[in-house]
Amino acid sequence: MTLDWSGCRNARDLGGLPTADGRHIREGALVRSGSHDLLPETAAAAVRGGGVARIVDLRGRSECEERPSPFAGEPLYRHVPMVAEVLDYVPPPDTYAPMLDRHRHRIGAAFRAVAEAPSGAVVVHCQAGRDRTGVLVALLLSVARVAPGHVAEDYARTDGCDARTMLSTLAHLEERYAGAAAYLAGSGVDQGELEAVRRRLVGRAGDGRRRNAPDRLGTCPNLRCPPVPKTPPSTPTS
Repeated sequence: MTLDWSGCRNARDLGGLPTADGRHIREGALVRSGSHDLLPETAAAAVRGGGVARIVDLRGRSECEERPSPFAGEPLYRHVPMVAEVLDYVPPPDTYAPMLDRHRHRIGAAFRAVAEAPSGAVVVHCQAGRDRTGVLVALLLSVARVAPGHVAEDYARTDGCDARTMLSTLAHLEERYAGAAAYLAGSGVDQGELEAVRRRLVGRAGDGRRRNAPDRLGTCPNLRCPPVPKTPPSTPTS
């Protein structure tokens, strides 16, 4: 079934990204997007019947109240606010390091929501599908052994984003915490949950082609996405 995410910003399947051991992220395993409140009802109904096992909403309480998810309260939906409702810092323009440092257990809870999902596709989103979604996706892909350059390349496909911001964030993760797995282990994620994410995301050796390339935006199989507008890089927010 083809799922229509055209009511969402920055929607795409992460399938096809290469891993360091020569495999690929499995198509239909992980989808990232912005808020779902503008999804047409027909599209929301297709999501419910289209093999999506879990939707992880990373937004804060006030965002969810102002723009409710059409899936709120349903078995597939999990609301896991990934940052505090009110930030006690000013987000810098070129890294998500403060988000990683100040919200470890919230980020760990969001990662576990993916690790513990039933079999099927997992969709992660925040409001714009950029900052919080970008950090969680970077952690998921890093645990699946996708190289930093490819993680940053995917991040840069999001409107207003610069690959250098994600490269800086991943460098901080490595330098301060010795990498994503060690960071998550200190954020309440156990070894079994790390392995569960690897099994969920990574296809068998030799499976698949890289269909999630930058020049194929909006053509990912089983996913119809709006084109990403070309806007100048933005400051990371939350």
